[in-house]
Parts: sequence; structure tokens; C-alpha cells
Amino acid sequence: MLSEKSAQTVRATLPVVRGAIDEIAARFYDRLFTAHPELLRDLFNRGNQANGTQRRALAGSIAHFASALVDEQGTRPEGILARVAHKHASLGVTRDQYRVVEVNLFAAIAEVLGEAATDEVLGAWEEVYWLMAESLIAREEKLYAEAGAPDGDTWREYRVDARLPETPEVVTLLLRPVDGGPVSEWRAGQYVSVRVPLPDGARQIRQYSLTGDPRAEELRITVKRVSGEPDGEVSNRLHDHVREGDVLGVSAPFGDVVLEEGSGPLLLASAGIGCTPVIAMLRHLVATGSARRVIAVHGDRRPSTHAFRAEFERLVAELDNVEAHVWYENPEGAWPEQRTGTPDLTGLGIPPGTEAYLCGPLAFMRRAHRQLLSAGVAETDIHYEVFEPDHWRTGD
Repeated sequence: MLSEKSAQTVRATLPVVRGAIDEIAARFYDRLFTAHPELLRDLFNRGNQANGTQRRALAGSIAHFASALVDEQGTRPEGILARVAHKHASLGVTRDQYRVVEVNLFAAIAEVLGEAATDEVLGAWEEVYWLMAESLIAREEKLYAEAGAPDGDTWREYRVDARLPETPEVVTLLLRPVDGGPVSEWRAGQYVSVRVPLPDGARQIRQYSLTGDPRAEELRITVKRVSGEPDGEVSNRLHDHVREGDVLGVSAPFGDVVLEEGSGPLLLASAGIGCTPVIAMLRHLVATGSARRVIAVHGDRRPSTHAFRAEFERLVAELDNVEAHVWYENPEGAWPEQRTGTPDLTGLGIPPGTEAYLCGPLAFMRRAHRQLLSAGVAETDIHYEVFEPDHWRTGD
């Protein structure tokens, strides 16, 4: 709980800090990577650092946490905390690294705010920081304990058993533990981190959804080649250089967006490569003989870029109480006009009590979120997974 004195100080300075937080974040990362270049080399996503998206996400999460503390009677944004804790656990973040962040973050705050960064102001914001940090640390330590790795080292070596092309830019890798033991238990919707050596000596880490059956004896991850400014270092390495027999470092499974058991109706909506956690959820529903009512929605550029298209159709056909709706922005051949463009959830007849799971680009999920609320779906029943720094809830 934030002390009343600190709450008053944070409330008074929040507009100033929020207005300067992009500059604070930029200076923080510059300081951090100058002092600890190994963090940029082996822990942080260099692509997200290059295009600035991770910096904006950090800024947004801190401001959002502070706002919740002072404007919502001390409540904490539990959804963001759970999401960040799972992401940190998948990277192996430990308590000592929070101290490294604190030192460089508050040096950046003092530098940007100048004379406004009094001892009282810095003390109040340090209180905010450690309330957030201790909450995350407690969650992460629990996740490590559940994974059987209280020291935070959940990494195991997995051998690539097979490569399965899904589309020209998407490949699935089948992974088996090198030690011959069983794969780590996981739930539909979760992901693993993959640690990949790069030519310059870096070992960059990325998260990939698990797309197989949770009961299988191997893990399946599905990787989309990232092209743009910049190209994805890890995805391109996996596409171009990793072959059957190669060994990868793989974390324990993590992720807070999982398909919960129950009998109520479901809506599974995805766009683009966001189909990956959804395909695992559909596999699970088929494998368990689920009788739940399911509305499955997907949007893609065209049929040839729709990863798991045939698998999606097969799984939907095996469920007894399901309806599927697919949109393509640029259809190939004959295609209904009403399913041309981007997914539109209005008019789908979403039943009361629906639990919704979303995954795809932020613009798609924000639009789907609005449409679900308009259809009467409760906010607490809308769950989302995002494959980029999370700006949905942070207001950025």
C-alpha cells in the first residue's frame, strides 16, 4: 500500500512524470545498456529496442501502475502484473536485476526532471517502483517454484525433431528434450522462450506459442519470419539456419492467457499469426471431446498466408457445437463479399456468458474488444495475448 504522503506526491507529479516518461525511458535504457551491455546482448529484444516499442511499453506500465495506486484507492492492475511476471519468468529475470533497473531508472528520472526531482519526489516514486517490483518478484518466484526451478533457471536443451512448413513465411518446429525426459507440462494458450545463438555472439531470446497438443510427447512451436525495420534476428535465424538435429535452449512454459476448463460458450478470435495459441485451444477442445459452444473467428491477408488453415478447418469439423467465420483482406478466387476485409464480430450472435480469447495485432484486438463489450461480453471475460510490447492497457 502506498503511504498517504507518497500518494499525494505521486498524484501531484504524475502529469509531469507521464509527460516526460518517454524521455526518462530513453535515458534509462541508454544508461542501463552502457553499464550492462550483456543485458542488451542476451536478454532484451534488440529489435524492439531499435524501433522503440519496448521503451514505450515500459513507460506505459509504470505510469499505469502509479495511476492505479493513486486514482483507484490503492488497487493494482492485476492483469498487467500477471502478464509481466510470466514474461519475466520466461526470460529468467531474478530479484537482483530489479536493483540494477532501480539504480539506472532513478538516475534517469533525476536527470530529466532536474530541480523538480526533489528527495521527496524521488522517494515517493521509489516507493511506487518497489511496490510494483516486489509484487512482480513474488509472482515470479512462485512461477519458478511451480516450474521446479526456484533459482529462475528453467532452461532445457531440446533437439529439433522436424520442420513443418505452414506457409512460405511460417514454420513449425517439433522439439524433443535432449535428456530424454518428458516435456514440460503446459496448457493451451501458453508459450516458451527460445534462446538462439547469433553470429555476433549474442544469445537472443524470443517467445513462441505452443501449437501442439498438451498431451503430446514433443513440443511444437510455430515461428513467423519477421521482415521489416528491422528484420527479426531470431525468426530469420530459425527459418534460415536451424535444421533437424540442431539443439535449442527452451524455457519452461509460461503465459497467463490459458483456456480455462468449463462448460460455457467460447469465442476464439485471431488475426494473422495470432492463430497460434488459438490452434492449440482448438486441439485441446477436440482432444477432450468438448461439447462447449464455440465461435471461431480468424482474419488474414489471404488464404495462402493463413497458417494452419487446413488444420483450423479439420478441428472445427470435429467439434459438435462450433461455427467458424474467416475473413481475408485479399481473397484468392471465389470468396463471399461479406467475409472480405477484416474480422467483424458484430452480428455473430454471441451468447450470454461467453468467455472470449483474442490474439493478433493490437488494432484487431482493440476493435474486437469494443465489439465484444457492445455485444454484452463482460470485461472480465475478455482475455488477450499479444506478440509485441503490450500497449493495449497502458494507454500508449
